Amino acid sequence: MDRYGYGDGKPGNPSVGYVATKQLKDIKKRLPLRVLSPADWEHWTTWGYVVVKNAIPEENVRRLVDLLWEFQEMDPMNPSTWYKPQLRDNEMKELNNSGMVELYNHQCLWDNRQHPRIHDAFVDIWDQEELWVTIDRANLNPPNRNARGFNGFIHWDADTRLDPLPVNVQGVVSLVDTDGDVGGFQCVPELFRTLEEWRKTQPAERNGWVPDTTGFEIVNVPMQAGDLLIFNSLLAHGIRPNRSQDRVRMAQYIAMTPADESNQALCETRITSWHDREPPNGFAFPGDPRQWEKTRYDRAKLTPLGEKLLGLRRWKGQSAAAE
Repeated sequence: MDRYGYGDGKPGNPSVGYVATKQLKDIKKRLPLRVLSPADWEHWTTWGYVVVKNAIPEENVRRLVDLLWEFQEMDPMNPSTWYKPQLRDNEMKELNNSGMVELYNHQCLWDNRQHPRIHDAFVDIWDQEELWVTIDRANLNPPNRNARGFNGFIHWDADTRLDPLPVNVQGVVSLVDTDGDVGGFQCVPELFRTLEEWRKTQPAERNGWVPDTTGFEIVNVPMQAGDLLIFNSLLAHGIRPNRSQDRVRMAQYIAMTPADESNQALCETRITSWHDREPPNGFAFPGDPRQWEKTRYDRAKLTPLGEKLLGLRRWKGQSAAAE
């Protein structure tokens, strides 16, 4: 396993790095739950995902929705503007035409990352306060038709052939109400629940990133605007195609992992990404060829919590990691 818990480093997010020795579902809680209920915790450990209701304020949702329409040069009232070609193809082929928005460090994104309820939810998941937030993007996925054909996918973001299995967590905030028609997050919970036994029955040469879902139910997870869905990277998941007539799926990807403050190089990379408004330098993040983050938008202002979540300030109260 590599430093990021992803096997060969693809297709994970290189903006975080840590070494974990215990599977998330096996954590024995020391800290009291802040956001999750005991029933939420049981659902998380059994099925590999949990939905946190009203994770961000309504005002945050509205501002980010407006920004995504602007950034994508689309008019929410004019569907004829929704079908422009994506700005740059994804090396991670299954993401093409899935609506990825190559925006990473805008103030609206950071306002949600540093919102205390979001942090508290991930504190519950990891059973520790000292976390770093992933530097990730957003999604605006109109109905998948015309030039934006997209049939959805199911994959893992960790190599499930590895032993021990990788440890990581991911998350997505919905900016609109979603259901089975409008698309959004889909997953295979029963495969997560039985993963260890299932692996024993699989051929050694299988694809560790793409499961054979034969015999398993693929579940659509409905969400409301402002909800946060947290999922284990060992949960097979993907984006469901938008088969609605006139509704758009919109979301922001947010996750947190234990802060790796001893890794100075990684810390500096994260700070540079925020300071210079650059995407992570990774396999799945092609960036915006127009460079709008640099030329149109100011650098995001961070709260004291945001500074710690980035790595600009250490959790234990030492001076800033870099300026």
